[in-house]
Amino acid sequence: MTLRQALDRALESTGLIVAANGSAITVQPPATTQNATTLPTITVTAPQAPITSLNLDAPVTSGALGTRTQLDTPFSTTVVDKQDIERRQASTLGDIFNLDASVVNQGNTYNTRSSYLTVRGLQLDYANGYKLNGLPIINYGVELPYQDFEQVEILKGLSGFMYGFGSPGGIVNFVTKKPPILADGLLLSADVGYKSDGIFKEHVDIGDRFGTDGMFGFRLNAAHEGGETYNGGHVNGNDVSLGLDAHLTPNLTWTLDTLYQKRHASGQVAAISTLLGYTGTSLPSPINGRADNLTSSDGSPQSTEFGLITTGLSYAIAPDWKVSTNYSYSSTNRRYIEDWLYISNPNGDYTERVYDQANKYKFQQWQLMLEGKAQTGPFEHQLVFGTSSQKQTNDGNSQFCFCTIGTGNIYDQNTITYNSAITPSWYRQSTYDQTGFFGSDTIKLTDRWSVLAGARYTNYEQNGYTAAGAQTIHYKKDGVVTPTFALMYKPRPDTTLYGSYVESLEQGAQVPLMYENANDLLKPLKSKQYEVGVKTEHDSWSATASLFRIERGAAYGNSDNVYVQNGKLRYQGLELGTSVNFTTNLSVAGSFTAMNTEYVKTSENVGNRVSVTPNYVGALRVAYAVPQLQNLEVGADGRYVSTQKLDAANSIEIPGYFIFNLTANYNTRVSGHDLQLTAGVFNVANKRYWYAQSEGVVLVGMPRTVGIMAKISY
Repeated sequence: MTLRQALDRALESTGLIVAANGSAITVQPPATTQNATTLPTITVTAPQAPITSLNLDAPVTSGALGTRTQLDTPFSTTVVDKQDIERRQASTLGDIFNLDASVVNQGNTYNTRSSYLTVRGLQLDYANGYKLNGLPIINYGVELPYQDFEQVEILKGLSGFMYGFGSPGGIVNFVTKKPPILADGLLLSADVGYKSDGIFKEHVDIGDRFGTDGMFGFRLNAAHEGGETYNGGHVNGNDVSLGLDAHLTPNLTWTLDTLYQKRHASGQVAAISTLLGYTGTSLPSPINGRADNLTSSDGSPQSTEFGLITTGLSYAIAPDWKVSTNYSYSSTNRRYIEDWLYISNPNGDYTERVYDQANKYKFQQWQLMLEGKAQTGPFEHQLVFGTSSQKQTNDGNSQFCFCTIGTGNIYDQNTITYNSAITPSWYRQSTYDQTGFFGSDTIKLTDRWSVLAGARYTNYEQNGYTAAGAQTIHYKKDGVVTPTFALMYKPRPDTTLYGSYVESLEQGAQVPLMYENANDLLKPLKSKQYEVGVKTEHDSWSATASLFRIERGAAYGNSDNVYVQNGKLRYQGLELGTSVNFTTNLSVAGSFTAMNTEYVKTSENVGNRVSVTPNYVGALRVAYAVPQLQNLEVGADGRYVSTQKLDAANSIEIPGYFIFNLTANYNTRVSGHDLQLTAGVFNVANKRYWYAQSEGVVLVGMPRTVGIMAKISY
């Protein structure tokens, strides 16, 4: 718990106001009224403490469960706040969750699939696995502007009940920065940063309230990045986000959030695949991540354009009841040329195919939700009821090229020439429609025991079309029920033990181009998750532990290189997490995941490990506030990922790898303003390694890079 959170809790019934001013926190009386006695302002200044908390008291957006803290959520969750993102200079989704061992990065910020991520061994669904303020977005090939977010959350295994169809791995939710409260006054900060080999980034964040009693509020973020990437490519991107709110009456609040991003990158990191006749049982020796020799003459460019607008109303109809409604619209446009190097042997010989393509995605959702508390006899109920409707449309390009353009070797310069002659010709490729009704009831049986029961009722329709407009797939299922149940026990207010069960359906995938049945649209898959766990948070330490089992319909590439749905996948594992402040200067945080996976009741590969899932992942961070130099914190973090099987047949193994980073943060004041200086060295040992992007596909590990940032707050 932070100092401000502790003061908020201690003073919540006194009428006093807590306000932040840089590293100082002031306790102030409310606005004076006639005949009131004015109390003096109390200023509490605390030394900068290392951030190691698991943030268990942080609120997490839980869809059909409403909003509750991590501690009171009977499922595994992770919340990473903006301070931690800044301190570690996280620039990718994998960086943000680097300290969560159940999360494994499968993307690269300079790759056309930058946001690929697995949770508990399951790759998140780019169409349904990502939310912004709890509302759906298409996060395919988009590297969102993480500096615009207050926090980023992962909710593991909850997708089906809370949001409708989605991967059983879970949900990533981006929470945008909000307009400040009136007591905070004007918020204004600007920062500049550099990351090797030549990328510069500028960012400004401003927020304030205006009007009678601060009736209106805004929060504006804008950023630019540009320069040369570590592998000789280039990036140029701009983004702007705006959040507005208006307290129209004491009980009625209106909100509006918008985000727009445009980004162009070249020299994209190539995908290296074993899916076309690879003859070895081990991969070639890893190459230097700084190598620029894999890109053909097209330069592997990608341009993305992402836009989002959401608006909503929230009305407090009683002290413990509120009704809210919101609407969101998002669009993602991509134009890219991608190098696919199909290696044939451990010597690194390859045949190159180029994927010259464009996509358009749109997502709309409307939702109405009622939340409140009620009493029936001795039992207290926390109730959530709602309905939602959403529509996703995918537009394809009929003039794409997935063409063989030459051969080479990964250790030599790529001399293959490709010049695109593609002009996108759009057609409606697929549509997904969902309407649903949901409800949940958390019943407090005693001060220690509570139970949760909930269900979502969904009508679902999925359609696929050819470029000529002929319908190739029609799947419609009404009355799909995805339930959840949980039992919670609190031996003390700061500790929760729980057991939970949830079911989920995920929409049918479109078969990737490397398979013989490329572009086919498959039917939805069903999954179940069982979990028991414990969460506890104390003044100087916090910890979590959970055991989970996930059963999911299997989808994989068979021996005929056809992507099929057949049998089941089983994921079982143990997750541990802890954060300890050993002294006022030294803190340690870590997590560990052990997982056993296998193919069950499939026509092939029965008993094999599920492809691209490590058995063990461990992460550790040590932070030290240097007593001889106040407000200087140094940190080191490391992450180990064990071996993985690259294919369902388990014939090729990806070696394990260990990466560690060093960071330093210094806070001071210049001319009356807070100044934060941050520096980091990432992959300090310049480790060469492969890591999985998906079944049969690996990426070159990122090399040693250096980053610095300076932020001034007014």
